[in-house]
Amino acid sequence: MSRILLVDDDKELCQLLQEFLQLESFDVDVCHDGQSALTRALNHYYDVIVLDVMMPKLNGFDTLRELRNESNTPVLMMTARGEEIDRIVGFEMGADDYLPKPCSPRELVARLKAIIRRVGLESGGETCQPTESDHLVVADLEMFSGAHRVLCDQTSLELTHTEFSLLQQLMQQPGSLVSKEELTRKALNKKLGPYDRSIDMHMSNLRRKLGPYSSGQARIKTVRGMGYLLLLPEGES
Repeated sequence: MSRILLVDDDKELCQLLQEFLQLESFDVDVCHDGQSALTRALNHYYDVIVLDVMMPKLNGFDTLRELRNESNTPVLMMTARGEEIDRIVGFEMGADDYLPKPCSPRELVARLKAIIRRVGLESGGETCQPTESDHLVVADLEMFSGAHRVLCDQTSLELTHTEFSLLQQLMQQPGSLVSKEELTRKALNKKLGPYDRSIDMHMSNLRRKLGPYSSGQARIKTVRGMGYLLLLPEGES
């Protein structure tokens, strides 16, 4: 059974969502402010944290910032504020997905299941058997899928689950264009919508964390309107 931490100061909404999620076989804990949520999240295991933005004591963005200093637990941001800037800020701070309020409980369940599939978990928190190679090497990048670990020039990188999944897709096809549709489907487990920029936000964060090659050459190339490719160092093929 997957464990969810639901964080929202709307107690009636929390009760509604908790009951619905429990009917869908989720084990759900609830917090109503960011500070108590942060304490619980750092002291208990959760498969996904559903985090509202507007909360007392510590808002959702501040909670996410503190959480990312110590944990890569997947986070789905949920907020009534629908401006694009909120989504961009959330993604830049390490959120894995975003759902505007009011939302359909069924859509929330679908998003949660997609995140859990993406990080390779089964009910009960056991790791699924990998379908791809557990060890990938591209130039000075090294990925250990089972351990969820990435080394860049022998230095360990702290990646969110979404960033890890995107890099995995690129490393499986080095030097080749991977479409945004394929990345969205395989790394985010959803279809690419006409105005969906989540891949772009996650890729921007990944590019920043990877940095360029030692020669200054970029690692990831954007092909506008099509997708991305992981470049090989000049002189390699």
